[in-house]
Amino acid sequence: MPGPNSLGPRGFLTEEEKKNKPKVTKGLIVRILGYLKPYWKQFLLVFLTILISAVVGLFPSIITGRIVDEAITGRDMKMLVQLLIMAFVTLTFSRIVGVVESYINAWISQRIIFDMKNQMYDHLQHMPHVFFTTEKQGDIITRMNTDISGVSSVISGTLSNIVSNIATVVTTLVALFAMSWQLALVGIVVIPLLIIPTRSVGQTRYKLLTESQAKNDEMNQLINENLSVSGSLLIKLFTREEQEYERFVKVNEEVTQISLKEQRSGRWFGVIMGMLTQLGPLLIYFAGGWFIIKNLDPTLTVGTITATVTLVNRLYRPVESLLNLQVDFTRSLALFTRIFDYFDREITIKSPENGRTPEVTFRDVAFEHVAFSYIPEKPLLQDINFTVPGGQMVAVVGPSGSGKSTLVNLIPRLYDVQGGRVTIAGVDVRDFDLTYLRDCIGVVTQDTYLFNGTIRDNLLYAKEDATQEEIEEACRAASIHDFIVRQPDGYDTVVGNRGLKLSGGEKQRISIARVILKDPKILILDEATSALDSISEVAIQTALESLMEGRTSIVIAHRLSTILKADTIMVVKDGKIAESGTHEELLAKEGTYRELYETQFRKVLEYEAEQQH
Repeated sequence: MPGPNSLGPRGFLTEEEKKNKPKVTKGLIVRILGYLKPYWKQFLLVFLTILISAVVGLFPSIITGRIVDEAITGRDMKMLVQLLIMAFVTLTFSRIVGVVESYINAWISQRIIFDMKNQMYDHLQHMPHVFFTTEKQGDIITRMNTDISGVSSVISGTLSNIVSNIATVVTTLVALFAMSWQLALVGIVVIPLLIIPTRSVGQTRYKLLTESQAKNDEMNQLINENLSVSGSLLIKLFTREEQEYERFVKVNEEVTQISLKEQRSGRWFGVIMGMLTQLGPLLIYFAGGWFIIKNLDPTLTVGTITATVTLVNRLYRPVESLLNLQVDFTRSLALFTRIFDYFDREITIKSPENGRTPEVTFRDVAFEHVAFSYIPEKPLLQDINFTVPGGQMVAVVGPSGSGKSTLVNLIPRLYDVQGGRVTIAGVDVRDFDLTYLRDCIGVVTQDTYLFNGTIRDNLLYAKEDATQEEIEEACRAASIHDFIVRQPDGYDTVVGNRGLKLSGGEKQRISIARVILKDPKILILDEATSALDSISEVAIQTALESLMEGRTSIVIAHRLSTILKADTIMVVKDGKIAESGTHEELLAKEGTYRELYETQFRKVLEYEAEQQH
């Protein structure tokens, strides 16, 4: 807890905090208390230890008075030793109680953090895919770690400090008035003399600190831009050295002046507070001496005066802290509000009660008047109608940004349609049991993702109980087994974060092996061979043909060799099915597909022909 010279943002709310100050409602308080309720017995124990510590903490000051009055004045060496031992024992006991209170507090806060992190992780795991495409990853991590971990300081800091400070103030005031109500009043009058200047000067210094930080940020930005490789090159090419130097001197001067103001205010504040700190005890000694000299209070002793000075000093910190209660309370509520903001995000894509589990093998996948948009005023898919016959392969082609990936993402319900419906075996995918639906679908995406573990770990993600034989069979089918066994650790080779230790083609073949191991009924390939060289692609094409056999397959591809094997080709343009048919039929129409063929596919064919020669 800060003392007289401890200043900074703790005692004041920033402009941003004032602007975003959470609204205190009964519902919010009840919701916060809901996390504390399971540990109410432990909290009672904490409050009991705080009360014991506050009471025991009085004894060293009271014993000090007895040492002066009875032991020293009475020249009683035995009593002096006894009182010193008593003071040491009570001080030690108070510290031990404090340690116990701190341990229980830490246990409670860590258990609450454990509960909240589990709840948050479970909630986020079930959030729709759109949540992760719109939220910043850094914000998600901050809510999961920093914000929830900050609850610890609320429980073991703010909450306990409030109780501790109240207990200290009440017990100290009782002791002061019990010893001498006259000196107690003098001591209480002194406290504002210490606190008011602290808050007044503190606010000024905090304002200067804020301005200084803003100017330092501006100067760092200037240095970062101008002394970077690109920035310095631009300055040289446009001969702006003099102008940039003048800009820097101006900002540097502003930083220097603000720093000097802050340091000057701090030094004068230290002098004033030092004087006021000494003035308090002097006033108590003056009042006490006057009472004794004038014989106004025969019961008053030098020891009582000494104990009063000690106890009044004990009041300063908790009183100052209680005056900052609004700031601490606001920040605590703001922390919980940020956490609850995520908890209150609706899980829009979830499994319905009694979700259906129809047989999907060799069953049609149909889009019926499907509409979808990420932004309401900008529709991406409009009135999409087509059917993928069970067991057949449909290729989806179209210009970049036409909505091909979004289209296939509607099948496993990564997104939900906003108009029409997607059906499998005649059943709306929204009526499926969500786990069953996704278990039936295998997806190989263009952006291959591998967890930072071993190759085996990444493969077993598809089938936890897969045998080594099944794993190797899937990898042989994906033409990656030979590469894996050549590694020193074989299938136990660590792939690194996002598979960075592997090439794009190696990652993609592992992801294909993972889907082969899953053995889905419906297959979605989104540019599944985009990162493969021609030799690897030939091997993978054979594996994919085997994988697609007997499965309903939807393939997004730019390679003509893949498209030519499709039973039907769907051409997506501007969010609509522009054309559909076989390769020859679409070429004959001389429409969008013909244009794609001339601009993309033919060049690929010519390039591959050159490579083979």
